[in-house]
Amino acid sequence: MMAVAAAQKNREMFAIKKSYSIENGYPSRRRSLVDDARFETLVVKQTKQTVLEEARNKANDDSLEECILQAQEHIPAEQNVELQDEQANLENLPLENEYVAVEEDVEFETAEPEQSQEPEGERQQPTKNDYGLTEDEILLANAASESPEAEAAMQSAALVVRLKEGISSLGRILKAIETFHGAVQHVESRQSRVEGVDHDVLIKLDMTRGNLLQLIRSLRQSGSFSSMNLMADNNLNVKAPWFPKHASELDNCNHLMTKYEPDLDMNHPGFADKVYRQRRKEIAEIAFAYKYGDPIPYIEYSDVEVKTWRSVFKTVQDLAPKHACAEYRSAFQMLQDEQIFVETRLPQLQEMSDFLRKNTGFSLRPAAGLLTARDFLASLAFRIFQSTQYVRHVNSPYHTPEPDSIHELLGHMPLLADPSFAQFSQEIGLASLGASDEEIEKLSTVYWFTVEFGLCKEHGQIKAYGAGLLSSYGELLHAISDKCEHRAFEPASTAVQPYQDQEYQPIYYVAESFEDAKDKFRRWVSTMSRPFEVRFNPHTERVEVLDSVDKLETLVHQMNTEILHLTNAISKLRRPF
Repeated sequence: MMAVAAAQKNREMFAIKKSYSIENGYPSRRRSLVDDARFETLVVKQTKQTVLEEARNKANDDSLEECILQAQEHIPAEQNVELQDEQANLENLPLENEYVAVEEDVEFETAEPEQSQEPEGERQQPTKNDYGLTEDEILLANAASESPEAEAAMQSAALVVRLKEGISSLGRILKAIETFHGAVQHVESRQSRVEGVDHDVLIKLDMTRGNLLQLIRSLRQSGSFSSMNLMADNNLNVKAPWFPKHASELDNCNHLMTKYEPDLDMNHPGFADKVYRQRRKEIAEIAFAYKYGDPIPYIEYSDVEVKTWRSVFKTVQDLAPKHACAEYRSAFQMLQDEQIFVETRLPQLQEMSDFLRKNTGFSLRPAAGLLTARDFLASLAFRIFQSTQYVRHVNSPYHTPEPDSIHELLGHMPLLADPSFAQFSQEIGLASLGASDEEIEKLSTVYWFTVEFGLCKEHGQIKAYGAGLLSSYGELLHAISDKCEHRAFEPASTAVQPYQDQEYQPIYYVAESFEDAKDKFRRWVSTMSRPFEVRFNPHTERVEVLDSVDKLETLVHQMNTEILHLTNAISKLRRPF
């Protein structure tokens, strides 16, 4: 009972601390930890990724191996045989210690247990079940002990683990989670700022209460960790959502998804190419170091990368006049006239950013890889597009499983130079600010079927405006063929349509026009649950929350002034010459 009382006290103290930090805007980075950065959900793919991580780990973490052996004692014999087979296969794989990109700016809030104020002699000696557990873990243990059904109930939680021996231990942690039948929903890592700790890792997972407790006890026996804390799912909630209010705060919104990294995905074209992976590492570090206001770093592209660009550029140049929408064709021609689009070199992000700012007010900032949906959409609210700078592998010039500079340059940039399309992109970004995780998923799905793979009608013919189509000629030809289904764009139904991110889409949505799509999108956004509205002030590059009468009166005054100028312009144009 004393341990439970101490845990309750710790929980109250943590609630006070968390409330204080919320009022001071601290949870900014944590608010980006949404569930869209998921590991592949199929067991086969999870096993493949885990085997890969262990194959690349030279350091033999014997203590963590013992943790996995302990876990095997709690699973059926037939599954234990499968794990032994996996470990046998693992021993036959070549070992290689390679780079894994991590995030520099992620901060994790953890519930640090307070010291009990009871006199030393009166403290309850820890039992086998309570030893080393934090407040959340004690409450979890109590909940699991109520009945066998309670122990088997699924629990959503997050583990924050501090690794002393490098990111290579992550694969074995994931292996232990899989052994205890857990489902990993989200993983983020950063280089630790704590002396003696190499990396901090946040793992969000679903697991039965009993298995979660067993996992925690097993991992705590490893010497590879400086500390480990459990955060129950209800401790991840905040009373008010944080989102960036100024473009400079996008420095806190650069959390990467783990999908399709060449270091992790066996199917990635660059998986077996050490030179390519090292190149990706170098360019990723440049993006991680970038801060608001910095000039975009210049990338000296190699002859191989220029060759890859040339192949794709010439193909798009041939197909665009027939299959791309008029807005894309017009902007493409402008980029050629400005000598930004030429086949002999890749455009630099800085010159492309200058071109966009001059035409639509959009600008670019470098990204290290595939961002989470919340962070990527947030940048659009400020008319900022986060763009990668690395080039797809030369062995797969016409398809890439992830965004690369060729996809960004040839797919996205021409339409971001179109005022109507730029406005639509910004409205999607503004709608994402402060939205719930469920609504973020819907918004990202709408983005997928419009900005990435959208089709529109033009003089009775179907044309492409999606960047994923315009930078991948194979899917472009598939999208306009009779091998797929075309549906009318309706945001409410589009937002819940499952999509395919590894093969060609079976379904594409066709808009009557950009204006029609924008009108439908605005009506749909008005039904979202967010209890406030926001607007972007282009003069200050700041998002303003319209939550007071004073703010609304100021905005109405500004709008009245604009309407007066427009009315005067119409009157002058109507006067006889």
